Amino acid sequence: MINIPKGTKDVLPEESYKWRYIEGMARKIAGLYSLKEIRTPTFEHTELFLRGVGETTDVVNKEMYTFTDKGDRSMTLKPEGTAGVARSFIENGLFNTAMPLKMYYITPVFRYENPQKGRLREHHQFGVEIYGGEGADTDAEVITMANHLLTSLGLKVKLELNSMGCGKCRKEYNAALKGYFSDKLDGLCPTCRERYNKNPLRILDCKEEKCKRLCVDAPKITEYLCDDCKAHFERLKTLLNVAGVEYEINPYIVRGLDYYTKTVFEFVTTSLGAQGTVLGGGRYDNLIESLGGAPTCGVGFGMGIERALMLMEAENSEIPQDERVKVFIAAIGEKAYEKAFETVCALRKSGVKAELDHAGRGIKAQFKYADKIKAEYVLTLGDNELIAGLCKVKNMADGTEEEVKIEDITRYFSAE
Repeated sequence: MINIPKGTKDVLPEESYKWRYIEGMARKIAGLYSLKEIRTPTFEHTELFLRGVGETTDVVNKEMYTFTDKGDRSMTLKPEGTAGVARSFIENGLFNTAMPLKMYYITPVFRYENPQKGRLREHHQFGVEIYGGEGADTDAEVITMANHLLTSLGLKVKLELNSMGCGKCRKEYNAALKGYFSDKLDGLCPTCRERYNKNPLRILDCKEEKCKRLCVDAPKITEYLCDDCKAHFERLKTLLNVAGVEYEINPYIVRGLDYYTKTVFEFVTTSLGAQGTVLGGGRYDNLIESLGGAPTCGVGFGMGIERALMLMEAENSEIPQDERVKVFIAAIGEKAYEKAFETVCALRKSGVKAELDHAGRGIKAQFKYADKIKAEYVLTLGDNELIAGLCKVKNMADGTEEEVKIEDITRYFSAE
């Protein structure tokens, strides 16, 4: 027997309605904010992620699924959605469209890491990308949209907010971090000792407990913001207050990807045990330029669908099930089955969810099957019914029966 690869998951037929509900809600909210869908390839040239995500990030250093194709080209299964959208924005000349350009996607992403609760090697993301909105109002809209989605799913989360500043702020802050950690290198994990020289900001994103303890008293980036970044952050907070979106400032949020500038945010929960991020994002004003495009500001977020689903189940949030089968036609005999097949086809064309037997069951077994699939009504067709032109319709909830003309079946159920 061939088993499923480690870190992946089958979405079984009886579970898929939950996924469709979350994806449907995401599409609905995206529509309310005038976003249009974009779809990008599952794999891209590896260089895209080296340049876009950042060579010092854990994603690039440890987690990418990279392979060489038959043309001796290095390809990578996308570990996140933003870089591919940025590449498409440049390659397809989307910068010539009306700005701001507002997009969303639902896509699988791949990261080679140790599988754990809520974190798989193949998982799925709902992502939002808005290009061309320079002001804090765009950040506020994106965060408000994220909050709207999460509350619509019935989730209890906390918004944590920070600013990573711009290149000028970052240079001064990195120098302050190096000064702070200079006499603490022995207490850092091996990865963070490497980060100290390459990108000390990444130390704040470490998940090792000993590194997290050392970060508690580290300098805060909010203390190093330039006047422009400070004004941007204050305007964002004002607009979130206006929108009624509650938040907490967390100066240690830096996100795990190098392209972020100014605003970064995370919606976190403790319902899954340790605090975990359900949705996160921020601003990335230098990404398009770093990939060879004209300077274009951007802001967006990504939400893990598996993580959102786990949280919904942990919090007992309501997930509406699929529409039930409206009518099951139990047929006895070949002629009756042909009429049942004709009737089911007519019902489906009129928008009624209908079923019939495909396993050659007897009449009692057909009724048991109808009950198992939770059909609302069972209609019985046999030779006697065909001769009389009438059939019995049983309400499976209360057991009541009613006679209906066979020629009126479609009209009878369509009118309900």
